[in-house]
Amino acid sequence: MHHFNYQHGKMFCENVPLDKIAAEIGTPFYCYSNETLMRHYKVFDDAFADVDHLVCFAVKANSNLGLLRELVKAGAGCDIVSGGELFRALKAGCDPKKIVYAGVGKTEEEIEYALNSNVLMFNVESTQELFALDTVAGRLRKKAGVALRVNPDVDPMTHPYISTGLKKNKFGIAIEKALEEYKLAAGLKNIEVIGIHQHIGSQITQVTPFVDAVEKLLAFVDQLNEAGIKIKYIDIGGGLGIPYKDESPPAPVELAKEIVPMLKKHNCTIVFEPGRLIVGNAGVLVTKVLYTKRTEAKGFYIVDAGMNDLVRPTLYQAHQAIQPVLEEVSKRSKSEVDVVGPICETGDFLAKDRILPEFKKGDLMAVMSAGAYGFTMSSNYNSRRRAAEVLVKGDRYHVVRDRETWDDLVRGERFAE
Repeated sequence: MHHFNYQHGKMFCENVPLDKIAAEIGTPFYCYSNETLMRHYKVFDDAFADVDHLVCFAVKANSNLGLLRELVKAGAGCDIVSGGELFRALKAGCDPKKIVYAGVGKTEEEIEYALNSNVLMFNVESTQELFALDTVAGRLRKKAGVALRVNPDVDPMTHPYISTGLKKNKFGIAIEKALEEYKLAAGLKNIEVIGIHQHIGSQITQVTPFVDAVEKLLAFVDQLNEAGIKIKYIDIGGGLGIPYKDESPPAPVELAKEIVPMLKKHNCTIVFEPGRLIVGNAGVLVTKVLYTKRTEAKGFYIVDAGMNDLVRPTLYQAHQAIQPVLEEVSKRSKSEVDVVGPICETGDFLAKDRILPEFKKGDLMAVMSAGAYGFTMSSNYNSRRRAAEVLVKGDRYHVVRDRETWDDLVRGERFAE
């Protein structure tokens, strides 16, 4: 569900027309609905009310401070994967004891920053990382709260680039070797083993992979208990998908129905790491048609947003629905076209071979379901300025990130003397 709909012939975000925002700040821009964001967070949080739990929003999905602040105020923690995301989470006001730090390549500098910030726990992904964490913690005279990321070898049945729970993936420690690693961790002077972690992938559209992974994880927790290693936190990750096209992913309450009875048998706090589910359909990318073009082979709508603004269609062959901002455009004749950007790459497209109504020069498009992995994956390729970000709350919009200036493009650069 989202709060982007047509009113009076125009697409609104909550009670603000998108063409009004475009006229005042220009295009392209990302627009987020705070009401959608809050609703999605509450639906997820409420679904797991029967177990002691902590919802840590996956900051990598959307790291804008304005959105993070709203989620933190609603009670969310943060799942982070870098020192930069830790900085953002703290800047947004997140309680450090609601921050879990994952990621396969933590540097010593990042580990030190997180230890000094007193984050809840590190989700450790390798033996060498465990030793590095112990060393840095010892130097700082601190104890590092640790959960080992266990790889359950469960196929999430999603795109291979966002599958993380198979043996061939770079993430985690094989579940067959995890007991040995836990015993090692428990014997390290500056490590406190407090949890276990798994995350099998993103944009998962079935409950079965989650159930299989949780069953494996909980069976292993029982092994740890038998070995005298007591777990306080069971972090089962995130990854529940959203509808982009014709997917029918389970609602959080459906997932809860299947896994809560299993989780309740363990006297632990359950940590969740949803990202896309919370913010994906809370945002759109608004872009303007610069030119229309037809060759002997096909038609093109050339818009002012490109793969540097939204790389998912190029990187993942992802489908993102496209709707006109003015409803009357949808009544025009339709044809098969590509929607492409200004980038000098054939791979620069927002949609390929899509049946769309006739857009004309100057018309506005809304690229739907762009709230997750949109701006966070954007770049300055072709020396393009990154887009503005807007958060709508009721009948007002707030620019929560300014469009970059030309000077921003060269900030930090200098001539060699």
